[in-house]
Amino acid sequence: MNISKFFIYCLIFICFFCSCQTTPVNLKEKAKQEIEQSEKDFLKMSTDKGIKEAFTFYADTDAVVKGNNDSLIKGKDAIANSYSSPGINNSSVTWSPDFVDASEDGNLGYTYGKYIWRSKDSTGKVSEFKGVFHTVWKRQKDGSWKYVWD
Repeated sequence: MNISKFFIYCLIFICFFCSCQTTPVNLKEKAKQEIEQSEKDFLKMSTDKGIKEAFTFYADTDAVVKGNNDSLIKGKDAIANSYSSPGINNSSVTWSPDFVDASEDGNLGYTYGKYIWRSKDSTGKVSEFKGVFHTVWKRQKDGSWKYVWD
């Protein structure tokens, strides 16, 4: 075999080998997209099924929510109980993340943005409270995302 044939075979082998390699998935970017979708799904559930249902469903078992007067509501059951108060039924919340980021391995992420909480009293008067939210998301064993801090 002459040297030029050897180089041609080597070149063919390298091309074949490179074409068999899969492109690595950017776990961080994939996680950011999934978290952004989870935020949208979370908001939709809140609108369609209610605040309690959504905040309970999207809570990790050990989630923590910052409550009134800087109190901390710890655990999914406590969160469900907290969102069972009578005033919640006459309330709605909307939000939109201004920023989404995730860890390099794609297992943790966070969002922040603005929200509007609206409550209707017994006379029908609507009160509106605007603020900034910060949510920390954790990938679950089944691949879904649940918040651990809100």
